[in-house]
Amino acid sequence: MYDREVRYRMQDTMNAARIEYTQKGVMNLASRRCDIIRISQTSAVLAILTQFNLPKQFYLDIPDARLSKIGCVLMKIFSNNTVEVRFLRLLSEKEMNKIFVYSTHPAHRDRVLDIRA
Repeated sequence: MYDREVRYRMQDTMNAARIEYTQKGVMNLASRRCDIIRISQTSAVLAILTQFNLPKQFYLDIPDARLSKIGCVLMKIFSNNTVEVRFLRLLSEKEMNKIFVYSTHPAHRDRVLDIRA
């Protein structure tokens, strides 16, 4: 299914995020802190600060941009504590702009948030 979708270009960013998942089928959510280092409308590369067993499916929250409960599927695990994830829905241009406005990456320094939209 994912191999037939349109590929969107990944862009460098630096946003704080949180991974939320259920542990062993229990109802409460566990959360871990991470950083988004690259993102597109369909996928992202996350840098995880500590090693832990990441489930195949989880939610991603980006509190600065006020985006919550973005469903993710784990695609690839790299050796340098980074993982590639695929979003279960396409992020809109408005959501991407909010992410880039709150990014600390130098490439997005001049972005401003349009409060009229």
